[in-house]
Amino acid sequence: FAIMINEVRQNVLAILNKNNYGYLTPADFNLFAKQAQLEIFENYFYDYDYTINKQNAMRSGDGYADILKGLEEVIDTFSSTSTLTQVSNNNYSAPSDYYLINKVIFNNIEVERVTQSKILYLTSSLLTAPSTSYPSYVLEGSTVTVYPVTITGANDISAQYIRYPLDPNWTYSTLSSGEAVFNSSAVGYQDFELPQSDMYNLIMKICEYAGVQIREAQVVQYAQTEEAQNKAEEK
Repeated sequence: FAIMINEVRQNVLAILNKNNYGYLTPADFNLFAKQAQLEIFENYFYDYDYTINKQNAMRSGDGYADILKGLEEVIDTFSSTSTLTQVSNNNYSAPSDYYLINKVIFNNIEVERVTQSKILYLTSSLLTAPSTSYPSYVLEGSTVTVYPVTITGANDISAQYIRYPLDPNWTYSTLSSGEAVFNSSAVGYQDFELPQSDMYNLIMKICEYAGVQIREAQVVQYAQTEEAQNKAEEK
């Protein structure tokens, strides 16, 4: 289940207000919420690599202790598939929200990804040149270039990829007193896309960003200590 953004905000404000550290505006909260979610999201991939290395060293568990499986399930929630937009000829635009492209597909065939230097070598040889049966592609910036160059259909290429999480957005209405009151019916409302298990780390990271913003070292120190302790317990 997704983490409710209002619940996170209430927890963050409670921590900040406990010792009169200051007020966190909705705009600042949304900015820190986005940064915190993105940081946790990117850490999934570092944790995934770390866990694979542990598994290869025969130091990971199985069943309910299979951390790798849990990470895969979380990452898979961000999996998406879409037809790529043709830019020109055999050039296609990668999805605007992609973080990592897993597969490029042409006519139900997985297209092999190669480097710029390798594609030059492949296309210059009759024996290794890509074909419609064994196509290849290179990724440069956000452009996917598919080979052979005869692949030019507007709807020929699709991609399965891991997208970035949607930006969290705490929406609100303003009372006559100027107080911001949560309004989940407002346009743009968006909860976090992280699992409930990450709620504590999310709150601590937002507190950490907030502590830097209001120049309150105690908040930063508290958040960093809590986050480090939580990571140690997870390992």
